[in-house]
Amino acid sequence: MKPIRVFIVDDHPMVIEGMQTMLKSDPAFELSGYAMTAASCKGYFVSQTADVVLLDINLPDESGIQLCTYLKKLYPAPKILAISNFDSGTFVNQMISHGASGYVLKNVSKEELTKAIVAVHQGKTYLSSDANEKLKAEKQRQEQMPILTIREKEVLQWIAQGLTNAQIAEKLFVSVSTIDSHRKNLLAKLHANNTASLLKSASENLLLNPEP
Repeated sequence: MKPIRVFIVDDHPMVIEGMQTMLKSDPAFELSGYAMTAASCKGYFVSQTADVVLLDINLPDESGIQLCTYLKKLYPAPKILAISNFDSGTFVNQMISHGASGYVLKNVSKEELTKAIVAVHQGKTYLSSDANEKLKAEKQRQEQMPILTIREKEVLQWIAQGLTNAQIAEKLFVSVSTIDSHRKNLLAKLHANNTASLLKSASENLLLNPEP
């Protein structure tokens, strides 16, 4: 059986060295190379390929999530296994939804890493136990997330910018009473009793954008 060709994308030399050491001793794997930036990874895939890409989320020039989307669009055959220090359910969910076949943490053992590589190479989804629990919690959070209308989301962003009802009404070309109604609906949906608790709840539910 041909060895599984593995390509590593990570900006930490010690991490790359550690993974290479873990895999070199196993004849089931062949190290195709590594990249420390998204740009370098893209350059590699122009002329070469791999069976499995070990992809870090936090890269210096582009997020691993964006790179994952790019690779799956242009080079759908290689399987992507996210490997990260981040155990957030949000990151796990984003990587899987953007094409990754698995997610493990960087403190993973050699046994689990090789198991994960083989699994995704076979077309399976592999999540480490921590990542799986975080993903379940994230999906549950999303199911419980309050559903806002497009206008309510827009008003919420302006509230987060510190605008008054009158100022928001002027920007959206509606009456102040309409904005007041939207604000009351937001307070009710997010179980808040004032602006501070409204914004706190909105932030916890990842409903706020940097700008409206």
